[in-house]
Amino acid sequence: MMTALVAPLLLAVGGVSVDVANMLMTKNQLQDATDAAALAAASALVSDARPDIEEAKDLARKFLKTQAAAATASDLPDEGPSIGARGGGNADDEVPATPRWEDVNATEIDITATPNGAKGKSFQVTVANKHLLQFNAMTRLLGPESIEIETRSTAESATESKNALSMYLVLDRSGSMAWKTNTINTGKAKCPNYTEANWSKYPDLKATGPCYVTKIDALKTAVGDLLAQLVTADPESAYVRTGAISYNSAQDAASSLSWGTRGAAGYVDALVAIGGTASGNAFKTAFQKVTNAAEDSEHGAKNGQVPTKYIVFMTDGENNHANDDTVTRQWCDTAKASKVQIYSVAFMAPDRGQKLLKSCASSSSHYFEAEEASDLVAAFKAIGERAAASVSRLTK
Repeated sequence: MMTALVAPLLLAVGGVSVDVANMLMTKNQLQDATDAAALAAASALVSDARPDIEEAKDLARKFLKTQAAAATASDLPDEGPSIGARGGGNADDEVPATPRWEDVNATEIDITATPNGAKGKSFQVTVANKHLLQFNAMTRLLGPESIEIETRSTAESATESKNALSMYLVLDRSGSMAWKTNTINTGKAKCPNYTEANWSKYPDLKATGPCYVTKIDALKTAVGDLLAQLVTADPESAYVRTGAISYNSAQDAASSLSWGTRGAAGYVDALVAIGGTASGNAFKTAFQKVTNAAEDSEHGAKNGQVPTKYIVFMTDGENNHANDDTVTRQWCDTAKASKVQIYSVAFMAPDRGQKLLKSCASSSSHYFEAEEASDLVAAFKAIGERAAASVSRLTK
């Protein structure tokens, strides 16, 4: 009598243990498939093929079906009766095999697309996968016949997004910028090679050979390399605005910040080295240009962003009057407090000029010393690469 009473309970307990194992295995397999489907759709949306939303949903469904078929093929026994997932069969001849789940009861796929910068898009793909798992006959002795298993996964992707920036160049064009460097100009056999010792003969110094690259020409090459990095990062001139101001003993007319790099490049190419050195007002003007509210408005209208602000400050000497050092430092401090990134480059500059530029730089990694033309080009290129890296941001 006791055996007759206890036997059904023991059979039910055995059935429950089998179904619990099956539930855990099925849950894991379904979750893997759901994860894979969401990732497949999210990746496809930012691939070169760029399917539309409905095509991406179809891809997710196909991925689920493929994963289900693979799981079923690998987990079901080669022969023998199946478990009671379809009903039928006796409790005695059922075996604890993995349930079939290739026929998903319900699949919900939701894809949300939102703007990402001026031209990009970001996507959120959510896949919900529901499956009704039938209990075996032994478990059904306790009453319940099935249980619904649900898995959910979310994947995100985005097409290329770019960060906006405004960069202003503050460049020394004092007389010493006409002096020669140690780099030979292979394009000329002879030229006036000005130095501090013979500068008094300007502009009548006799041409001699070999001809050396002047500081001002090295600066033009260096700025060209910097701007080239920005063009590569923003070929359509939708995120980058640049401008420039030069100074000698007085501030020159400042260029306006404009889209792309053409305006700044033309300004720098026209520079002529002459005069003394006074950087204070030029740096002040650069700060006012990049922090002007109109600059944020320009970016907001075109790319919807608030730009990162940069000032690139360069000198090859020292200010003629100490007061200009004080004024320059004050505006450097104001700029840094306003979160403007300041890069500074001392080009064959004396100690006082180096100290000023070190104090102006946003950090030690923002300061460069160049003793040769090649050093100057490398410094400006490095600045361009860092700024360009902040422009381009690819997330997939």
